[in-house]
Amino acid sequence: MQRRSFMASCALAIGALAANPSLVLAAEMSPRRYGRVRLVDDSGAALRASAIEPGSQLVFHYPYSATPCFLLRLDRPVPGHSGLHTEQGESYSWQGGVGPGQSLVAYSAICAHKMTHPTPAVSHIAFRPRRSEQEPAGGVITCCSENSRYDPLRGAAVLSGPARQPLAAVLLEHDPAADVLYAYGTLGGEMFERFFKEFERRLSLQYPDGAAAKASGDVVAVPLDHYSANVLHC
Repeated sequence: MQRRSFMASCALAIGALAANPSLVLAAEMSPRRYGRVRLVDDSGAALRASAIEPGSQLVFHYPYSATPCFLLRLDRPVPGHSGLHTEQGESYSWQGGVGPGQSLVAYSAICAHKMTHPTPAVSHIAFRPRRSEQEPAGGVITCCSENSRYDPLRGAAVLSGPARQPLAAVLLEHDPAADVLYAYGTLGGEMFERFFKEFERRLSLQYPDGAAAKASGDVVAVPLDHYSANVLHC
């Protein structure tokens, strides 16, 4: 009797799922682990987390030699955030800030819409502090190309514009004893494969040793206005 009841329950469950596939709960995304790299300044010295001023934005390349990322120090603690979704509907929870006051975060600097990103000539995407009460307290990351706006306090969730997913998060680790920062993976919707295809010609000239070479060892992080000759704000 127990076996017949169990089989009947299974049949009912299968029928319900067939009628309504949305009842299937997908597992949350796991972080993608890449090589663990240490962040350094342009002189090669370890980047001290406590020396980064609140409101600062730096650029470093991770997890590949050609894929730019933002390192931001916000002016407040950044808690973890759940309920984030990729364009494909995959859900994930982000760890939040690290370092002094849990105020340091990092995201891919490749816009999730048309892959606008910082280059040495110009950056159409950048972080700016809050300008009005209608903006998040921690400021916004804005892509001036199509006006996609992201909230760095909430895992770079989309605030407005055509982007259909948050910027991919770069996972950071802080060594409090040495006050050093490491990047070790990503979380969320990556754009890297599409990025390499779309900009193959330019990247092959800019990175003759290979744009898709994985970052390793020490990775330089510099202020955005040092990396890009012209930083646009909109």
